[in-house]
Amino acid sequence: MELMEGILTRRSIRRYQDKKIDKSVLEEIIKAAQFSPSAHNKQPWEFLIIEDKEILAELRYIQRWTSFAKDAACVVIVCGDTEKSFSRSKENEEWDFVDVDCAIATQSLMLAAWSKGIGSCYCGAAPMQSIVDALREKLQLPENIRPFAIVPLGYPDETPKHPDDRYKPEKIHWGKW
Repeated sequence: MELMEGILTRRSIRRYQDKKIDKSVLEEIIKAAQFSPSAHNKQPWEFLIIEDKEILAELRYIQRWTSFAKDAACVVIVCGDTEKSFSRSKENEEWDFVDVDCAIATQSLMLAAWSKGIGSCYCGAAPMQSIVDALREKLQLPENIRPFAIVPLGYPDETPKHPDDRYKPEKIHWGKW
């Protein structure tokens, strides 16, 4: 699949075939995510792959918009290590790029999955603190590991309608607003 085709055709998939994803394929998908850019090349991401159907079914009680994850082949929890991310906490300035870096890695992960014929759906965790806390507790994550996204993966059992053209020239500003 050509890159532009993948970007333009990827859609959120919420219904999956009952088919396992080979470990080698998952590793290729994660590899693509790890090649994402990150602030100051800190690469703070971590990836937790969950295949346990009981845990997949329980995710809906942590993040209610993941009810369909129970039918996925697996879920990837994209996390960021807050101790490794590019951040600043001095001179009346406090910021952290961990969520931005994880967002870029999540997009790469989803596009890589799609290139292999595997559907995905982005489900947020951060910045919703109650979900972050519940995932940390349920999955026994260290305090410095911030769950950013819950990404169910599986071979599609649906073909979502493609939206009308999303290209909007009026949203492009050349040199000035």
